[in-house]
Amino acid sequence: MEYLDFELPIKELQDQLEKCQLIGEESDVDVTETCKQIEKKLDETRKEIFKNLTPWQRVQLSRHPNRPYTMDYVRALCGDSWLELHGDRTVKDDKAMIGGLGKIGDQSFMFVGQQKGYNTKTRQYRNFGMANPEGYRKALRLMKSAEKFGIPVVSFIDTPGAYPGIEAEERGQGEAIARNILEMTRLKVPIIVVIIGEGASGGALGIGVGDRVLMLENTWYSVISPESCSSILWRSWEYKEQAAAALKLTATDMKRLKLIDEIVREPAGGAHSNREKAFEIVKNKIAKHYQELQKLSPEELVAQRMDKYGSMGVFKD
Repeated sequence: MEYLDFELPIKELQDQLEKCQLIGEESDVDVTETCKQIEKKLDETRKEIFKNLTPWQRVQLSRHPNRPYTMDYVRALCGDSWLELHGDRTVKDDKAMIGGLGKIGDQSFMFVGQQKGYNTKTRQYRNFGMANPEGYRKALRLMKSAEKFGIPVVSFIDTPGAYPGIEAEERGQGEAIARNILEMTRLKVPIIVVIIGEGASGGALGIGVGDRVLMLENTWYSVISPESCSSILWRSWEYKEQAAAALKLTATDMKRLKLIDEIVREPAGGAHSNREKAFEIVKNKIAKHYQELQKLSPEELVAQRMDKYGSMGVFKD
């Protein structure tokens, strides 16, 4: 597994533990007590590091190469019931935006979300998780189909932003995102949004309107990335750490500003350190919130959703 700079103390202890266990396997020396001491120290170090993360470190964790992506969650949650659907019926199938039907238990859901790649080839194939207009139109087509058949929607957000290319603008990138925001506010089925990685700009908002917006604790949600903010304000990316702190982009900031509904705690060491546990946590959260939302009528869902987003940014002197 790869480690970030601030995770190196964890790596050192992990290496020590593996060497200790190897010595025990290859010799008659009893290393049980030594291994327990290293494990204890490892747990303490992990807790100490992850208890005091800066906003920039959380941004780094959201981009960790071992962190689960949308398809990882979908396959873990749905198993063999997953059926991917393709195309916007206008231009083409956008590989950066995935969607389809799947079941969690006995309940069917329509899943949509941005998908990143695992290596150079797949990153290019997925356009680095940056969707074109056809991606947002595909997502909307699937959500409208879900509405037609009374199927709830789950949206996974993990994108550095919508694709900023000239061809995307020519095909109506802004209109596609705006159309999605409009249609999602009045969709007559429950919508659960889960931010699992990066939540940047309109690229995230294009599939980010929901009755419940959940945010994993080591993710970020902002109008602009720290690097881009730094390059605009300071004409350099060197101030990205200061920009991350100033943007108030962490899950804690979002909850305090009432822009999300719940912070989802990750396994100790982050979602990348225990993927199976992360899948289980997210699955339970989706099931819990759906149980609450399914009691509401379509009219109540839309009314509450409109009130929720209408009250954002309102303040009194």
